[in-house]
Amino acid sequence: MNPADILTPELLERLRGRAAGYDRDNTFFTEDLEDLRAAGYLALFTPKAAGGAGFGIPQVVQAQRMLAMSAPATALAVNMHQVWCGVAHLLSLRGDDSLAFVLDDAAKGELYAFGISEPGNAAVLFDSLTSAQPQGDGSYAFTGTKIFTSLSPAWTRLGVFGRDDSDPEEPRLVFGFAPRGTGGITIKDDWNTMGMRASQSRTTILENAVLTADQLVRTTPVGPHRDAFVFGIFSLFETLLSAVYTGVGDRAVELAVEAARGRTTAGGGPAAHDPHTRWKVADAAILMDGIHPQLEAIARDLEAGVDHGNLWFPRLSSLKYRTTETARTVVETAVRVSGGRSYFRGAELERLYRDVLAGMFHPSSEDSVHASVANAWLGPVPEGA
Repeated sequence: MNPADILTPELLERLRGRAAGYDRDNTFFTEDLEDLRAAGYLALFTPKAAGGAGFGIPQVVQAQRMLAMSAPATALAVNMHQVWCGVAHLLSLRGDDSLAFVLDDAAKGELYAFGISEPGNAAVLFDSLTSAQPQGDGSYAFTGTKIFTSLSPAWTRLGVFGRDDSDPEEPRLVFGFAPRGTGGITIKDDWNTMGMRASQSRTTILENAVLTADQLVRTTPVGPHRDAFVFGIFSLFETLLSAVYTGVGDRAVELAVEAARGRTTAGGGPAAHDPHTRWKVADAAILMDGIHPQLEAIARDLEAGVDHGNLWFPRLSSLKYRTTETARTVVETAVRVSGGRSYFRGAELERLYRDVLAGMFHPSSEDSVHASVANAWLGPVPEGA
């Protein structure tokens, strides 16, 4: 089985046909989700013996790129579910089956969401502004605000984390999954954005939301570390996110080609024969050609367990940064090739232009990427320097 067996041309065409309506109405991709669930898309990482597709990271990367070419916002939101499944898969490859239940749940139709991002938390996975209070019976009460919670209308399991300061000398970060209906979880209806509208990545408020001991999956130190669970989250997030924006860029090249073939120049000839138009289309294609090998190599290395040591985090964040920035440039080039028609509401390129801008808001940020790579090559700046 390969991604095209699940994402058939007929399915992709249905998804593309709905994308404009979801964007226009600012509504969740309910019908897309039903189709994807029925096709087995939620269980891509689940082993075949457990009812899934049995895909590895390279195949899921390919699937997410294909999905994003038809429905970017749908792909971005489903990405969060695939991240959790990917973490479970990556850990199992390393002999850790502590998240095997996630893969089983995915085959049963459960939908996992990502309640990690917090306003003002630049440390991301290495610290939390959410409080995690131990309750004395192994459970924890979480209080805090999570932003960009994709899949808000439909998730059935929400991955969250918070900081346990009960031991001031050794604070810990606590991770767990909250089933939908858990008390103390409020989802705000506040998603009205420029792009990626169908993802409905709403703000989630935790107010003494209690997760029982069996709903907790990990504790880690505060601050930088190399815990395999956190590495799994970061690596799958950056890699699968890059797959989505690669798909957006790929679709933009297709639309640029269609526009060039469908337009005429001032002299009456086909725009596809105009040297300036040809240069723009070629430049966009060249830029995307440079992204694919890096994305595929990172996916293969993660699957194979290649040890890049301290360079793993800089390489992953560099992949995300280069992919999202390249996709944005390529979409803009496609808009220039298409001309004024792409400036009108309802044009696919107009929507892609708004969607691709979301790439700059996902971790890792432009500043953190450059800081991480500088530290890898130059070392950290000494205190007081």
